[in-house]
Amino acid sequence: MNPLLAKLQPYPFEKLRQLFSGVTPNPALAPISLGIGEPKHPTPAFIQQSLADNLGGLATYPTTAGSDALRAAICHWLERRYQLPALNPATDVLPVNGSRESLFALAQAVIDPAAKSVVVCPNPFYQIYEGAAFLAGAEPFFVNSDPARNYAPDFSAVPVEVWPRVQLLFICTPGNPTGAVLTLDDWKALFALSDKHGFVIAADECYSEIYFGDSKPLGALEAAHQLGRGYERLIAFSSLSKRSNVPGMRSGFVAGDSALLKQFLLYRTYHGSAMSPSVQAASIAAWNDEAHVEQNRAQYLRKFRQVTPMLAEVLDVALPDAGFYLWAKVDKLAAITDTEYAKRLVAEYNVTVLPGSYVARDAHGINPGANRIRMALVAEVDECIEAARRIVEFTRKLANS
Repeated sequence: MNPLLAKLQPYPFEKLRQLFSGVTPNPALAPISLGIGEPKHPTPAFIQQSLADNLGGLATYPTTAGSDALRAAICHWLERRYQLPALNPATDVLPVNGSRESLFALAQAVIDPAAKSVVVCPNPFYQIYEGAAFLAGAEPFFVNSDPARNYAPDFSAVPVEVWPRVQLLFICTPGNPTGAVLTLDDWKALFALSDKHGFVIAADECYSEIYFGDSKPLGALEAAHQLGRGYERLIAFSSLSKRSNVPGMRSGFVAGDSALLKQFLLYRTYHGSAMSPSVQAASIAAWNDEAHVEQNRAQYLRKFRQVTPMLAEVLDVALPDAGFYLWAKVDKLAAITDTEYAKRLVAEYNVTVLPGSYVARDAHGINPGANRIRMALVAEVDECIEAARRIVEFTRKLANS
C-alpha cells in the first residue's frame, strides 16, 4: 500500500459519527442536521429536464476536455460574472466533475514529489487540501484564520523561510467554514509572493454565488484582471453544486493559466475523469441561467437574516461575508468545548452541528476551530429557525446549570 495513506486523518463526518457513538438523540424532537454542507433546496426543474432530454449522450464516450458548447458557456459565465475580457474556450477553461476531485487532482499534477515541498492551506480548511498535499508527497503548512480579519487567513504570518519551499497554495474564498472573502489587497500580496517564489495558487470559489450584500465576492481571476496582470500560476475552481443545487450532478470547472491547464488536461486524460455528455448538457443550461441563482441566494438571505440574530443572543456569531455556514464560538455563556457542545446538543435537542476543531488542525500553538461550531444553513427556512430556537434554549440551559 502507499505509505502516504497513513498520514490521512478520518474525515470530519467520520469523527462526528464516532463522537455520537452511544448517544441517543432526544426522541421527542425531530432530527435537524446543520452538520453537512449539502444543499437542500430543490434542483431547478429546467436543469432536471435538460438532463433527461440528453440521456442519449450516455451512448457515447465523453472527451476529457468537454464539449465546445460547455467550455463556451463557462467562459461566457466567467466574463459576465467577473467582468473579464474574452476568454479562449479552447485553452482557458476545463470542465471537471465537481471542485472536490479537481482540487485533489491538481496537487498530484503540479507537485514534484521529490522536492520535499510545502502546500500552504488555510486553517480551518476543507480537508481535501491536506489529503491532496500528503498524497502528492508534500507537507501542508497551515495558516490560521485571523478574527481581526473577519477570519480570513493571515498569510503575513508565514515565516519567510517557508515560502521558497511552497509549490502550491490553496485558498477558499468565500471560506469554508468562515465565509471570509479575500480583498484586492490580499490578492495583490498573494500574487507578489507567487511571482517571487513561483508557486501555483488554487482558488476554491465554490461558494461564490451565495452572498448577502450588494457586492459580489471578488474572484481570483477578477482580482488578477483588476490588478492588470495575467492568470499565470493561477487556477480558479467553481462548481454548480451550491450555485444551482445539483451536488449529485458533479459538475464544475477550472479556469486560469492556460499553460497549467494544458498539463492538467494531460493528467486528467490518464486519470479518467471525463464528464458525462448528459451532465454537460444540463450544465450548459445551468451556467446560462441566473434567475434560479438569484432565487436560491434570496432563500439563503432570508434564513441568515432570521437565524443569525437569534443565535447571536447566546453564541459569539455574526453574518459572514458569504457562503452558507455560520462559524460560532460556543463558550459565550458557559465554558464548554466544541465537541461536548455538539454531543450534548444532539442528545438533548436532536440538532447536529460540526465541532470546529474537526475542520482545523493544531498549528502555531492553537487550534483555530477549538470551541467553535460550524452550522450549515442548508435546510428550508422553517427548519433552520426551529434548529436555532433549540440551540438558543440549549445554550441558555447550559449557562444556568
